[in-house]
Amino acid sequence: MTEKEKTALNTLAPTSEGQPSNNNNIITPSLENCNSDYDIYRKMIRQTLDPSYLPTISMPELYENIYDSKPPVIEGLLYVGTYLFVGAPKVGKSFFMLQLAYYVSTGTPLWEYPVRKGSVLYLALEDNYHRLQERLYRMFGTDCAPDLHFSVSSRQLGKGLNEQLQGFVSEHPDTNLIIIDTLQKVREIGSESYSYGTDYDIMTQLKQFADTHKICLLLVHHTRKQKSDDTFNMISGTNGLLGAADGAFIMYKEKRTSNKAFLEISGRDQQDQLITLVRNEASLSWDFEAAETELWKSPPDPVLETVAKFMTEERPEWSGTATKLVELLGVDMKPNVLTTKLNVTAGRLLDEYGIAYKSMRTHNGRSVVLQRKRDDA
Repeated sequence: MTEKEKTALNTLAPTSEGQPSNNNNIITPSLENCNSDYDIYRKMIRQTLDPSYLPTISMPELYENIYDSKPPVIEGLLYVGTYLFVGAPKVGKSFFMLQLAYYVSTGTPLWEYPVRKGSVLYLALEDNYHRLQERLYRMFGTDCAPDLHFSVSSRQLGKGLNEQLQGFVSEHPDTNLIIIDTLQKVREIGSESYSYGTDYDIMTQLKQFADTHKICLLLVHHTRKQKSDDTFNMISGTNGLLGAADGAFIMYKEKRTSNKAFLEISGRDQQDQLITLVRNEASLSWDFEAAETELWKSPPDPVLETVAKFMTEERPEWSGTATKLVELLGVDMKPNVLTTKLNVTAGRLLDEYGIAYKSMRTHNGRSVVLQRKRDDA
């Protein structure tokens, strides 16, 4: 390590809260004793001082990390990230968006798909409040959803939209879905000329917001008039939109006068699907008729089930070494294999079994912490 790097590293040495400090009196430990935190800071410094440096992570380092869980908003349908919802004008997109918004804000299962309840913001930028009032009353009657919020106006991308969305999420920290109807309404003025670069940049900005706040951002958009053998090639604009998005929904009818619609779904973290929907003439909502393929579900994991049985109401928390945990669980695997498996499946352990998992290096080896979520949490 050069003197320049040592000086910079001293400046960025972590405080007790884990944040960089500007205290130049901090004594940096020797290179041999640097822990993983200092490894990270050294990489940061090198990246700053050496423009040719490319920060990388090895496969063992990757397996040691525990990444945040991203539970689905609607299991099997809608996940954390940025999605396009595309269809021809007047095909029924806005009614379906109201249906999604209401079900998520109340935690009501959509058809037979489990829903994670949370606050919802619906930017109905092509509507007015009177039309929204009439539609909602026809669809849901007097069953109001206090966690469903609407606005018929907003700023544009690059002109304050991000700040408005940030403000809403700050006021409603349980937000898990924001619908923008339509994407065209929040494009910057003068962005009528499409290019792959501009489309990709627009989606990247929105995706960054969604990923940062661990929410689903659903963008309503239109199809182009030209037909295509691949339905997703009918998305208006360039492939930059779909390329940067986490997934897309395409809603279409074989006949405009038909009360039947098809919903094609494709995404990075989900199974491709084709669902047939039927319009409820009384409420104008969409009812499920059939799915082309049955949803694939992960089979039960014997190790995670063993951990779940170990963490009882009488023992809501446990901490100790990985070696001790292997012994208590009675599983036939080495301690490092168990911790690697739990590192990789920590999200599933939390989402499906309600058990939070942490792993950290100490002077005595690797320490494991398990905590059972309260039933009322």
